[in-house]
Parts: sequence; structure tokens; C-alpha cells
Amino acid sequence: MAKILFFLFLVWLMGALGAAKTNFLDDVILSELDDLDVEDGDEAELFDLPRLGIERGNKILVNVDSFGAVGDGASDDTKAFVDAWKQVCSTPKSVFFVPAGRSYLVNATRFRGPCVGILRVQIEGTIVAPDDPKNWNFAKNGRIWLGFFNLTGALFQGGGVIDGSGSKWWAASCKKNKTNALTIYGSSGIKVKDLTIQNGQQMNFAISRSDSIRITGVTVSAPEDSPNTDGIHITESTNVVLQNSKIGTGDDCVSIVNASSSIKMKRIYCGPGHGISIGSLGKDNSVGIVTGVVLDNAFLRGTTNGLRIKTWQGGSGYVRAVRFQNVRMQNVSNPIIIDQFYCDSPKSCQNQTSAVEISEIVYRNVSGTSKSQKAIKFACSDNVPCSHIVLNNINLETRDGTAEVYCNSATGIGYGYIHPSAECLNSSDKKIKQKMDAGLDEPREEYIVHTEL
Repeated sequence: MAKILFFLFLVWLMGALGAAKTNFLDDVILSELDDLDVEDGDEAELFDLPRLGIERGNKILVNVDSFGAVGDGASDDTKAFVDAWKQVCSTPKSVFFVPAGRSYLVNATRFRGPCVGILRVQIEGTIVAPDDPKNWNFAKNGRIWLGFFNLTGALFQGGGVIDGSGSKWWAASCKKNKTNALTIYGSSGIKVKDLTIQNGQQMNFAISRSDSIRITGVTVSAPEDSPNTDGIHITESTNVVLQNSKIGTGDDCVSIVNASSSIKMKRIYCGPGHGISIGSLGKDNSVGIVTGVVLDNAFLRGTTNGLRIKTWQGGSGYVRAVRFQNVRMQNVSNPIIIDQFYCDSPKSCQNQTSAVEISEIVYRNVSGTSKSQKAIKFACSDNVPCSHIVLNNINLETRDGTAEVYCNSATGIGYGYIHPSAECLNSSDKKIKQKMDAGLDEPREEYIVHTEL
């Protein structure tokens, strides 16, 4: 009995020390990630937004059919949608309603706020874009198909479909002005739930200059060979939560670009596509800043990249305080990649000394199969190196067992099980190692806590 008790004590002690080590690293390296964990459950709210059932009791249902919408997929229903929107936006406790079983052809339109009270949009049918780019009025609507502007408190739901009819755009992708399908711009307190967004002309769903956005249970899809069809694109936005969503497109499943912070993703399926990307940043010597990004619990299948940070030479700014954890890969070409030499140009890019600084990046519990030999690649600038990179419990393998790690000007540490071995990363960041060792020599009680999400 005494031996059993002693064994159980050892197991507890090892777990406590492991938690101490993990939490100490978070304190030292990721101070900016405090309070960024994604809450469990679909109903954790970033803002006070009542649920919408389709009960009619105390709500005014504004049906687009009542404003002349035909819903046969061929008649132009744009005016009916605009008129219904004006009614909803000016009427408290009203619902913008798109009925099930019909397909509504809507041209490029900007639905503008501010509106009275919390806006509710119930999409149960299909909204479809014109399939010919010649019919678009770029002078009036810019590069947006369905744009929602200047809203404060809105719920979009209903299980319907937003279809960008992008095939002709993709065929002429280098010859036509490009446009995004669904855009939320300059808004706050927005929830998008249980919708399907597909076949975007370019980006399927863009969130721009917005705050406090929650996206739950959405499906975003476009063919694997459709160009530039990012699934969910986040720019100049803060406090964005994306969870329980399935994304498969011809470009990044999720792309996070300049002036974005506090981005939280949980339970994400990605594939096909180019993976989960921060960037690109720093193009044309611009400033790029992204901070406070968490991805927890994701599965990526058959993507060209997995967890990617990409920046152009010549840029400035920084990417910091990023945590990727509990990620499973299957047949992914570049599972973990930082590329400070990104060059999406027909011409070769000129070598430049300045770069977007990348630091405080954690990869924890990442496993699966790599399609390329270099399963982990840190291609960083000699003048602006990547620093404070942490690898913890990594297991990436190729079919033939030859997975490798590539490092250029990248420093950090690895602990726990690391495969393939990342000695090229571990050898240089002595400062972090010293702080970590010092912390483990004198463990404090508050270090011994449960740190998993």
C-alpha cells in the first residue's frame, strides 16, 4: 500500500512540475496572451445579443417577398432586398427575413447602418450573385458583393446559403477587378451563426475594421483550384472569435492581416486550401502588426500549408503573442512555416534588410503527417530574426520517415517530445533557457495550475 501511495505521489509531482514548466514559459514568453483563451460552448458571448427564434410574438417579420422579391434565381431581387433592409433598419424588434426554398438573385449592394436597436437577419433560403462580372457596377459598390456597414449589434443566422457564383471570376482572375462575397465593415457586436458561404468571387467572407465579432458553425467552401478565395479574411479588426466551423477553399482557410488583434479560433476544420495564415504583411514596405492570436483544436487535411506566418521583405512592424495548439495535420505540405521572404509576384523580389519582426510564437501539441520533407520551416531575416519561438510536444512525420526542420535566423526552445528534432532552433536562445531553468529551480505555488483550454 505504501508503495502504491508513493507511486501516486510521484505521478502527481511529475504532473505538477510539467504544469509549472508550461505555465512559467507562458509567463516569460507570452505575457500578451493573458485572457485570450476561447471559452467553451457556442453561447459564450462577447456582447449582449439576445437569441432569435422565429417566434413572431413580439417581433416584426420583414419578409423580402413582401417587397416584391421573386426568388426564382433569375429575376433581379436587389430592390426588394434594399427596401426590406430600410424597413428593418428603421424599425425596432424587426427581422430581415429571407424564406427557405427559394433562390434570390441580388446584385452588388451595400446594406448600411446604423440601425435602430439590435438587428436580426434570418437567412433560410439562398442569396445568389450574378454570374457575369460584366453586370457589376464597381464605381458604386467597389469590390464588395454583399456589404454590411456600420452596424452595432446584429445577428445573422438561419442555416441558409450565400453563393457568390464565382466561376467566371476565377476564369479571368488576372484580367478582372476582384470582389469579395460577404463583407462586414466598420461594425461591432456582430454574430454570424450556422450559415453557408460559398463560391466567393475572391474572398468568401471578409471582416474589416470591426470589433467584437463572433462566427459560429459556419461552412465556407470554394473549389480547390479557385484563385484567391480566402475563406475568412480578418483585417484591421479586434476581438474576433471563430469556432466550430468548416472551411475549404482555393486559398487560405483563415487569413489574418494588418492591424488585427485578439483573434481566437477553436474547433476549426481546414481543407482544401492554403492553411491558417497570419499575413501576408509588409508588402511595398508597409507596416504590418498582428498580435494576440490563439488557435486551439484544429484539423487540417491536404492543405498546402498548415500554420503559416508570411511577410514580405522591406516591411516593418511585428507579429507577436501567437499560440497554435492541439492541431492535427493530415498530408499537409508545410505543417509549420514562418516565411519572412514571401514573394507572391511574377518577378523575383529584391533583397531588403528591413522586415516585420516575428516573436513570441508557441506551437503546442501539433501532430500528423507532412507531405514535404521540411515539416517545420523557419525562414527568417538575418537582420530581423525570429525570436522566442516555443515548440512543445510536436510529432510530424513524412511517409518515408525523413521529416526535417529548417531554421535560418530563428531562436527559441523546444521541450517535451519534439519530432523531427529542432536542434537548429534550440541552440541559440540561451536567455529563455536560463529563465526557464531558474523558474524550475524555485517553483512557486501559482505555477502549479492547469493550463489547458
